[in-house]
Amino acid sequence: MLKELSIRNFAIIDDLTVDFSEGLTVLTGETGAGKSIIIDAVHLLAGGRASLEFIRHGAKKAELTGLFMILNEKHPIHDKLQEYGIECEEEMIILRRDINENGKSVCRVNGKLVTLSILREIGSTLIDIHGQHESQELMDEKRHIFLLDHFAHAELAPVKEKYTEKYQAYREFKREIASISLDEQRLAQRIDLYQFQINELEEASLKIGEEEQLVEERRRLSNFHKIFEKANIAYESISGELKGLDHIGDAMGALEDIIELDEQFKESSESVSSAFYALQDAAYQIKNVLDDLEFDPERLNEVEHRLAQYQTMKRKYGNTTEDILNYFEKIQDELIQLQNRDETIQNYEKKINMMEEELEQLALSLTKIRKQSALKLSEAIMVQLRDLHMEKAKFIVNFETLHSFDSNGKDYVSFYISTNVGEPPKSLPKIASGGELSRIMLALKTMFSSSNGITSIIFDEVDTGVSGRVAQAIAEKIAAISIASQVLCISHLPQVAAMADQHYLIRKQVEQNRTYTTVSNIGIQNRVEEISRMMSGSEITDLTLQHASELLKLANVRKEEMKKLIV
Repeated sequence: MLKELSIRNFAIIDDLTVDFSEGLTVLTGETGAGKSIIIDAVHLLAGGRASLEFIRHGAKKAELTGLFMILNEKHPIHDKLQEYGIECEEEMIILRRDINENGKSVCRVNGKLVTLSILREIGSTLIDIHGQHESQELMDEKRHIFLLDHFAHAELAPVKEKYTEKYQAYREFKREIASISLDEQRLAQRIDLYQFQINELEEASLKIGEEEQLVEERRRLSNFHKIFEKANIAYESISGELKGLDHIGDAMGALEDIIELDEQFKESSESVSSAFYALQDAAYQIKNVLDDLEFDPERLNEVEHRLAQYQTMKRKYGNTTEDILNYFEKIQDELIQLQNRDETIQNYEKKINMMEEELEQLALSLTKIRKQSALKLSEAIMVQLRDLHMEKAKFIVNFETLHSFDSNGKDYVSFYISTNVGEPPKSLPKIASGGELSRIMLALKTMFSSSNGITSIIFDEVDTGVSGRVAQAIAEKIAAISIASQVLCISHLPQVAAMADQHYLIRKQVEQNRTYTTVSNIGIQNRVEEISRMMSGSEITDLTLQHASELLKLANVRKEEMKKLIV
């Protein structure tokens, strides 16, 4: 549990040390007095995101220290500390975090400097902070299977023990195969590589000469407008009215008329005639091409895609299409040779298959037990929700089958819930209503608070937006959770405050033009006055004092009844 919290130069807190005890600690006070600031400090100790705004004005750094007492030798924090080489003496864990004015944080666990990520890992095993709109540890789907398995422990444990033994042997054998021979490993990798490359090259289906044709086609398509314009100019210049061909025709006729008179013009006449007919043929050809020219942007995209495929293949397998096709033939031959040497691996695979068949049967047994227990869990959760006046809620445990084995079998378990009639159940993290989420969370916490390993559970105004009988139900649920786990709770509900084992009053005061937050552990008489204030507002009357006193008495009776039921 969180035993002591020390805060210096944090927001409007100058220097504050608060001692906490087991059970339920409630923090109350006027809005803006600094209740949430204390929870913010705990959140930062657990690795939360820091900001320069947290440093008190005029100070160079904010200092936060939390002392935790861990009495459970099997608490997961011990494995975390051992993993990071952090010593733990006298069952005490001290988290410290300094936030400097340059924006940097210095984090320590039991005096050892650690990174923020390590602090976050360690803090997550100690503190579970719940706000109305925060993501809770129980809202993490990856945790749901562990919660279900704890619920089904009696029936599940023997089968899971067998599965765990087989699964560890399975993983160990796979590691042995990997370490038997580097050559065998390389062989398997080469086979996989060749198979992938052959499939890729077959799909590409490259052809000699195709790339050059595509390049030429792309050039034509990309320059279509220019080609069309220039070809049209050429055609009009040759065959247009009174253009080149007409003048050359006139020249040809004139020369033909005079060669009978002067033979020296014969050669020139023949040259002009040849030019005329050549230009005439060229004009016909240009005209035919112009008539067939048509811009096709979709074809241009196809050509670009195909050329990109050629570039990808050349980048991977060779500089030219010929090189790539030669490489393709080469790896086809090599793959056949490698596969003929694969007998050893095939023997390994046979054994792996046998082990997987055994695991499959055990995993099916785990699934069967889990699904049976899931029905019981759903019923138990819905009982809790009915206590919290969510009579129409429907809670189910959703199962998905994994493609491969993990340490829990082949099940992916997630909690689904529907809070309104006619609405299908949805994944629990998607529930957005604050009031509903508060009650769902409390129902789950009541079921699992003794089994999730968290040292301290913090509720930051999770009772906002509720009143009357729902408020009383929430108060009793929070009190029930505190029997198995330490609970710190900021609340505006007198029903919750009455359930407290320890009640802190948070006040804000001004001295010498500076604002300070103070925290005082109030006794029974002051508790009556504070609960009376919570019930009526600023005005306290004899009647509200009487109601507050009666509420405290009823709360004490109810707490004793709950403790007997749990014991």
